[in-house]
Amino acid sequence: MQEILIGGQEGIKVFMDAAMGNRHGMISGATGTGKTITLQVLAEGFSRIGVPVFLADIKGDLSGITTAGKPNEKIAERINQIGISDYQQRGNAAVFWDIFAKTGHPVRATISDMGPLLLSNLLELNDTQTGVLYSCFKIADDNGLLLLDLKDLRAMLAWVGNQGNDLQAEYGNIAPASLGAIQRQLLVLEEQGAENFFGEPAIQLEDFCKTDFSGNGVISILDATDLVSKSPRLYATFLLWLLSELFENLPEVGDADRPKLVLFFDEAHLLFEQAPKPLVDKIEQIVRLIRSKGVGVYFISQSPLDVPEDILGQLGLKIQHALRAYTPKDQQVVKSVAGTFRANPKIDTETAIQELKTGEALVSVLNKDGSPTPVERILICPPGSQIGPVSTEQRAEMMQRSPLNGRYEQEIDRESAYEMLKQKTERQNQEELEEKQQKEEKKAAAAGSSKRQSVTEALLKNAARSIGTTVGRQIVRGIMGSLLGRR
Repeated sequence: MQEILIGGQEGIKVFMDAAMGNRHGMISGATGTGKTITLQVLAEGFSRIGVPVFLADIKGDLSGITTAGKPNEKIAERINQIGISDYQQRGNAAVFWDIFAKTGHPVRATISDMGPLLLSNLLELNDTQTGVLYSCFKIADDNGLLLLDLKDLRAMLAWVGNQGNDLQAEYGNIAPASLGAIQRQLLVLEEQGAENFFGEPAIQLEDFCKTDFSGNGVISILDATDLVSKSPRLYATFLLWLLSELFENLPEVGDADRPKLVLFFDEAHLLFEQAPKPLVDKIEQIVRLIRSKGVGVYFISQSPLDVPEDILGQLGLKIQHALRAYTPKDQQVVKSVAGTFRANPKIDTETAIQELKTGEALVSVLNKDGSPTPVERILICPPGSQIGPVSTEQRAEMMQRSPLNGRYEQEIDRESAYEMLKQKTERQNQEELEEKQQKEEKKAAAAGSSKRQSVTEALLKNAARSIGTTVGRQIVRGIMGSLLGRR
């Protein structure tokens, strides 16, 4: 059996059974109480037993997980308090990722991969606009149009608007106002840097599931510092997309001795804030079922109540750092959080939550039979890696040595909806131009015939004026006879 030591105190040690790692978990607590260090300890623990890890670095200080820590008195004291005999300071194999491609390998997905449900949430569309976006995706599929990047989607929206009357019979009414609203939201999204995310080459999921030559799980670190500040919805949408892609593409593994991959989602409240109910229902379904694919999901937030109740009930590991209760509302939150733990007669959970010091936590794990253990108050283990970020130079050097260096850096712009619709529009314009020219030529030909007849009539009128002479009459007859087919 493989175990991960979380911490301990006063002769008690709390381990998590790796076989329960796909039962998900929650790390919560007020700002500054030690959540990031706990995340770092768990990520190290999974990596050392061969489990790849994906984590979002919100504050920019998790890059230190790649470098061995340095001894100091506080760490030595913590080791003695917990009673750790095999503590080792070491770095971990890691790969850096960045949607903006500044501090890590680019992360991209296509518009088609994202799908209308997640995209509607990202664009903050109402129900009517969401319905129109679904229609656009269906029309694109029916016409073999690839939606890869934002310019593809913009071109698709414009083309649907121009063909609205022709499409209405099959796809229903597509309101120009809704198309315009979606286009405006795309401009907002583009200003937030989303054009860096949508496109190709799209990220390959297997690159998040690597182990190094020693069998340690590789830790994928997404730099989300700018992402969360510039576009928190894009951050949340990316994490939800990643979760759904893993669920759809990974094979079933059943009950394994350890997870195939674990995900740490920091600022978890962003995943659920303002999300429509259909999307929340979809997330709950995926979280419930994805453990059969060997994937563990760990949410990090200030309060467990930031996660919907149906999801919270599926979380096996619970690590609660300190919460402060300054108002009646805060006190009610503390009481509710305390109620999520299995009681321990030695601990007043509600009081303990407010007394915890930095680096202390209330912890409950799962027994082998899947039941939660009684809550324990422990000190979290010190990480073996560096606490705090590495230097810019160290990060750049590690990126250069990365086995994925050069795989995603060069953007690909293959023929897709934008190019295909452009060609289609050009053909239509050419056909319309040729048709117009043909009509003008016919009109000009008809006008030329009319002009010749008018000249003849004028000559006849002038000739009629000279009827007074015999020669004139003969000329007139001659002309009239010729025109009328007479001799």
